[in-house]
Amino acid sequence: MSKKKGLRSGYTTGACATAATKAALLMLIEQSQILDIEIQLPIGEKVRFPIQNSTYSLTFAMAGVIKDAGDDPDVTHGALILSTVSWLNEERIEIDGGKGVGRVTKPGLPVPIGEAAINPVPRRMIEKEVKQLLNFYQLTKGVKVVISVPNGEELAKKTLNPRLGIIGGISILGSRGTVIPYSHDAYQASIVQAIRVARINGIDHFILTTGSTSEKIAQNIFKEKEEMAFVQMGEFVGFALKQAKRLGTKKVTILGMIGKLSKVAQGKMMVHSKESSIDFQFLANIANRLHFSDSVQEKIKQANTAAWVEKIIIEENRPSFFAEICRLVALESLSYIQGGLILEVILVSKLGRVLGRVEMDEWKK
Repeated sequence: MSKKKGLRSGYTTGACATAATKAALLMLIEQSQILDIEIQLPIGEKVRFPIQNSTYSLTFAMAGVIKDAGDDPDVTHGALILSTVSWLNEERIEIDGGKGVGRVTKPGLPVPIGEAAINPVPRRMIEKEVKQLLNFYQLTKGVKVVISVPNGEELAKKTLNPRLGIIGGISILGSRGTVIPYSHDAYQASIVQAIRVARINGIDHFILTTGSTSEKIAQNIFKEKEEMAFVQMGEFVGFALKQAKRLGTKKVTILGMIGKLSKVAQGKMMVHSKESSIDFQFLANIANRLHFSDSVQEKIKQANTAAWVEKIIIEENRPSFFAEICRLVALESLSYIQGGLILEVILVSKLGRVLGRVEMDEWKK
């Protein structure tokens, strides 16, 4: 997830919505077509955006910006962000969401329940540009701004929005105005938000997984759990555990496969393949402590994938090996966060078979 050199940055939905709004308002004021528009981002950078799907009349105007996420794998890349502006009788600025922009239905987010999921920074960006244009043209009118995303409802299904109680579309986000490709900060922020919202809504047992495959397995095991209880922590095992503890969680389940769990069993709290590789000697040492034969230990040392080690252990019919990895994961994890919650560890195969399961709430330093 770390930022890769040479990758191109992009712009947030908030920046796109702001540019579309400024263009639409300018067309409404001047009654002329706008092809591109410049805005200032929160980081101070000035950027010019090309305008799409523009139209205007004496009472309203609409303009769009195509979201360019750069080289970040953002589901909203290529989405059309539209802003429709119209005059209000009262001297105020009203910002709302239209089709494809989600609406908040649960507490814990920076936007109140019932409002469009347009975060505070994008709202301030939009208000600033509107006020500046009104002042420049010496207008004392009120302005209504409606942000919409034609395919936003479909895009939202690929985001955390439904899980967070944001219904009907995507969120308009961005604190910087720019999107940094593969940003650690962005992913960690999503973990914090997912846990915080779920805690406020009464969830006190989280199931942390390393990705979508392990999450699907977890959801099959914990069928009774609300969707909010499942959090994809990615490579950030230690970070997710610390946030869960900080926010008062009672119990955490870590569910994963042998490769990444074997790293945590060694005390590695970042499990990306570039941060650490599989230590086959470490796995062979576990087999040695459990009195596996010398030949099996040698097979483990010579393995080239964690999945191959899993196959060796299954053929040996020695589930104690998987249980020991789970025990070490629990021990290292509780030591890392200095206790404070119940920790369960479940090791599964890629097909969803539970190979090992341990629960622990105390540890020795």
